[in-house]
Amino acid sequence: MTPPPTETFPAFVARWAAPVERALRELLPAPDVAPVRLHEAMHYALFPGGKRLRPMLALLACQATGGDPDRALRAAVAIECLHTYSLVHDDLPCMDDDDLRRGRPTCHKVFGEAMALLAGDALLTLAFAGAASAGSEAVLALARGAGSLGMVGGQVEDLAAEGDASQHTLERVQWIHDHKTGALITASLLVGAHAGAGPEGVPASVLVPLRQYGDLLGRAFQIADDCLDLTGTAAELGKNPLADVALGKLTWPALVGLERSLEAARQMAQQAGALAPVVAAAAATWRGTARTVLDAAVALLQDAASYAVERRR
Repeated sequence: MTPPPTETFPAFVARWAAPVERALRELLPAPDVAPVRLHEAMHYALFPGGKRLRPMLALLACQATGGDPDRALRAAVAIECLHTYSLVHDDLPCMDDDDLRRGRPTCHKVFGEAMALLAGDALLTLAFAGAASAGSEAVLALARGAGSLGMVGGQVEDLAAEGDASQHTLERVQWIHDHKTGALITASLLVGAHAGAGPEGVPASVLVPLRQYGDLLGRAFQIADDCLDLTGTAAELGKNPLADVALGKLTWPALVGLERSLEAARQMAQQAGALAPVVAAAAATWRGTARTVLDAAVALLQDAASYAVERRR
């Protein structure tokens, strides 16, 4: 799929929306395949989807580093399976105990707690089967971003911090954000770059600034998410607003207020945007691509950083 000369991130998302949905349905077993109830629960959790941000970031990184996003589709949608597993488990009564997700009753409300737990397990396992299409480095990047040193570790600290006001600091909330949310966002970008690289692999000159970009993007995204919990409606968010407040979650707004949090998110998005030329220049040197390709990659990476903060859902 040939990209236009210049493109905004929302336009990029719109261009890849249908291929992402098709690839997800191709990756998942059909809902009428035994065990039917399990596969029905997996499809229920995934469709209709949310923003599909993580597969879009994988495709974006593939394109911005000179690869063909078509080659990254299967690995990209695998990340959405992993992300969705985390949401299904987050919503369980033993975790955040939510009854609304993506505008519908949560998976355990429809299928029961045991089946929701198993559907999440199956989605997690399927994610690594899909990521394998991008090679071992992509699988390693996803495993690091999702495991005890990444997303799961962040979830543990997020639960531990509920109501623990005596230990609430910006350093602690940033650690939680970096692991609970940022690690998988960064992993999505790395998986996309690996998927488009071919057997020669991605040089450190590209991976290092791409990882830094992802870390800042993840921080900005999660702060914006915490702010939306305060300002968004259930229709906009697809879930119950003020959930963080009800659970006593450790968030930026809880510590410094809404306005300062939004300003911090914008600053982090700008810092991420400032890394876009570094990523693109390193990729252009590696690939030997033209200046016009470099400029388009910079603009798209910068617009994605802006989207992370300015979105309404």
